[in-house]
Amino acid sequence: LQGIFVLGLPYALLHSGYSGLFLIILAAALCCYTGKILIACLYEENEDGQLIRVRDTYEDIANACCKKLSPKLGGIVVNVTQVMELIMTCVLYLVVSGNLLLHIFPYVPVTEKTWSAIAFVTLLPCIFIKTLKIVSKLSQLCSLVHFIIILVVMTYCLTQIHQWSWAKFRLSIEFEDFLVSVGVIIFSYTSQIFLPTLEGNMKNPGEFRCMLNWTHFFACVLKTTFALTAFLTWGEQAKEIITDNLPSFLQTLVNLCLLTKALLSYPLPFFAATEIVCACITRGNHSNYRSPLFAVGVRGSFLLLTLLMAMFIPHFALLMGLTGSVTGAAMTFLLPSLFHLKLKWKKLSFLEKYTDISVFILGFLCSLGGIFCSIKGLLEVFR
Repeated sequence: LQGIFVLGLPYALLHSGYSGLFLIILAAALCCYTGKILIACLYEENEDGQLIRVRDTYEDIANACCKKLSPKLGGIVVNVTQVMELIMTCVLYLVVSGNLLLHIFPYVPVTEKTWSAIAFVTLLPCIFIKTLKIVSKLSQLCSLVHFIIILVVMTYCLTQIHQWSWAKFRLSIEFEDFLVSVGVIIFSYTSQIFLPTLEGNMKNPGEFRCMLNWTHFFACVLKTTFALTAFLTWGEQAKEIITDNLPSFLQTLVNLCLLTKALLSYPLPFFAATEIVCACITRGNHSNYRSPLFAVGVRGSFLLLTLLMAMFIPHFALLMGLTGSVTGAAMTFLLPSLFHLKLKWKKLSFLEKYTDISVFILGFLCSLGGIFCSIKGLLEVFR
C-alpha cells in the first residue's frame, strides 16, 4: 500500500484540488471494504453455522460465480486481469527507471527510452528466479529504501513550511484531469490480488479484518500527509514524479534511492505474473510445458514485453492512471462487489446489498471515465 506510486499523489492533487484529499480517504475506505468482502467470498457456512474456508484464491471465487455459464470462465477473466495489472506495474517500474537515470545523468547524451533499456539489462537475471525466497529478500531491501526516500522528501518539505499556502489548491478543476487523478489514487491502493493468499497464510486469520482496518488507516494517513506536504511545498510546479522537484543536491541522492527501489520492486510483480501464466499452461498433461526451459522462455518473453511497452508508452502519470482505471478498478471495486452479491445474496441485508451495488456503480463510472481520459491524454502526447 506504500509503494513507489505514492510519488504520483502530489501530481494527482494538482489536478484534483481539495477533492483529491477526499478521494485519498474515500479510496482507502472503499479498498478496505472490498478487501473484506472478497475474503468473505472464500467462506461458506456448514450445517452447524460455522464458517469454513472452501476456496483459496481469487480465481476460485470467480469460478464459483461463473460455474453455471462455464466452470473456468471466471478464473480466466480474473487471471487475465491480474496478469495485465502485474505486467503494467513492471512497465511502470521501467518507465520510472528511465526517467530517474535521465535526471541522475543529465549531461549524458542519452534519451529516456535508452535509459529504460539500460535499466532493463540489469533486470535480465529475473529470468532465473524460481522461488519467492530471492524475491522476498529483494523486497525487504526495497522497503528500507522506500522509508529513506519518504523521510528525505518529508524533511525537505518541512524546511519549506514558511512558503506553504492553501491558496495553491485549485477551487475549480478540469473534469478530464480529475478522472486521471482518480485512476492514480486508486492504483496506489490496489492490493486485492494478494489478499486471499495473505489471509490464508496468517497465523490467526480471525485477525484479518482488524489488520486490514489498521493498515488502510495508516496508509491513508501517510499518503495524505505526504501528498499534502509535497503539494503545499511546490504547488503548480509539482511534477509527475515529485522527487523531480527537489533541489539538485538532494535530487541526485533521492533519485539513486528511487532507482534502486524501482529495480528491487520489479521482481515481485514480474514473478507473480509469470507464475500465473505458467500455472495456467501446465495444468494440462503436456510434459513439454513443465520443463525448466519452458519456464525460462515464458519469463524471458514477459521481460521483453515489459521493455517494449516501456519504450513506446514512457509517460508515468498517464500510464499509471490508465492502469488504475482498467485493471485496478476491476480487481479492487467491480469484481469483489459483484462476486459478493452473487455468492452471498440471500444472506446480505438491504444495507449490504445497497453498499455493494453502489461500490460497483462507482467503480464502473470511475473506470470508464479514467480509461477515456487516460487514452485521450496518451494520444495527445503522441501527436
